Amino acid sequence: MAWRWHFYAGLFVVPFLLMLAVTGLVMVFFTGFQTRLGTTTYVTPQGQALAVTAQARPVLAQFPAAQLKEYIAPKTPDVPSWFLMLHDGVTDAVAVNPYTAEVIKVVNKDTTVFAWAEKIHGTLLLGPTGDYLVEVAAGLGMVMLITGLYLFWPRQLERWSEVLVPHWRATGRKWWKSLHASLGFWLSLVLSLFLLTGMSWTGVWGAKLVQPWSSFPATKWDAVPTSDATHATLNSAGLHDVPWGLEQTPLPVSGSQMGTPGVGAGEAVNLDGVAALAQRLGFTGQYHINVPQDATGVYSISADTMSGDLANPFQDRFVHVDRYTGRILAQAGYADYAPVAKAMAVGIALHQGDVGLWSACANVLFCLAVVLLCVSGVAMWWVRRPKGSGRLAAPSVPAQAPLWKGGAVVMLLVAVAFPLAGGVLLAVLLLDWLVLARVAALKTALS
Repeated sequence: MAWRWHFYAGLFVVPFLLMLAVTGLVMVFFTGFQTRLGTTTYVTPQGQALAVTAQARPVLAQFPAAQLKEYIAPKTPDVPSWFLMLHDGVTDAVAVNPYTAEVIKVVNKDTTVFAWAEKIHGTLLLGPTGDYLVEVAAGLGMVMLITGLYLFWPRQLERWSEVLVPHWRATGRKWWKSLHASLGFWLSLVLSLFLLTGMSWTGVWGAKLVQPWSSFPATKWDAVPTSDATHATLNSAGLHDVPWGLEQTPLPVSGSQMGTPGVGAGEAVNLDGVAALAQRLGFTGQYHINVPQDATGVYSISADTMSGDLANPFQDRFVHVDRYTGRILAQAGYADYAPVAKAMAVGIALHQGDVGLWSACANVLFCLAVVLLCVSGVAMWWVRRPKGSGRLAAPSVPAQAPLWKGGAVVMLLVAVAFPLAGGVLLAVLLLDWLVLARVAALKTALS
């Protein structure tokens, strides 16, 4: 019965796993080896960088009808500053030489290769419907992991070697089966972590069940007024830039005398003053300053692994500054996250290959291994299928299943943990019982 569940889950999951692995390879190429905005652009360091407002001036002149959304400081002295500009529903990222204020290039953030890969990865470009399909695939992927481990777990000590190392001298289906078992065994823990961290962004399990209970509590900012807008509004072009544990947390608002000293007495409360404050607070290398978009908006200084600023999620940090007084209204860092949010901060950083070059390389190997795992599973079916019969060649229903209650409990736990996948499991059981088992032609084709 475990084999039968493994097979039917695989029919749905394998195409999605292949898509996730391929788009994951594309994404990690940019997060780990280039930048999210494309191939790395370089400048020649020329001493002291210009003030941020001076760098922004030619950008504002080139886009007079646009609204400045964000400034991204250079990660190293030999790369440009970036300014995000909003106009007509488009987010343009503008690279500027920080030493000469020369506009180097303009990138539509919504249409970069990374952006397309991330949208396919998360929604198949189908919006909420695609998001639900990916969530179901991830939940059923957990079913495949559980049943796969049950099927191939060594029952005897001397058989561990058969799982840990493929039987290279085998041929035909036995070779594919040995390769599939070994790959699945070694990948099972990492793949389960990738599925869970990936589902943290999904519309039901992530956004409705896990994220609301694990977000940074805005009650820690009870000394300052908060907005109806959340940190998710700081995301741009439909991409995830804000740490998972903060997305649903309300933003503070400007216009009060609350907070602690921030921008200096002799400094203007603008990009220059806020950038100077960021440096005094210890922000170095790449960090972001989100610019207020309305009368109650705040300047938000941030550096985190989610945006590719840092390689250490324990250093994630957000600071919000009143746009009128320059006072620091609120701060949040990794230490303030809820336990699940802390786990997700680390897990997502690993998932994206943001924890240094080694993690990007590891992600490349992992994605390639997942592709091989899927190919080996399909090859096993292809070799064993009855040729010319038109049958799906699913594992047969056992005449007796003395351990069916244990299997039912496992499936029930999966259904409770992952509601969308559980709903699909229930629908398949009802379909099998009400229709397929009673229509001879369908029963033959799907057996």
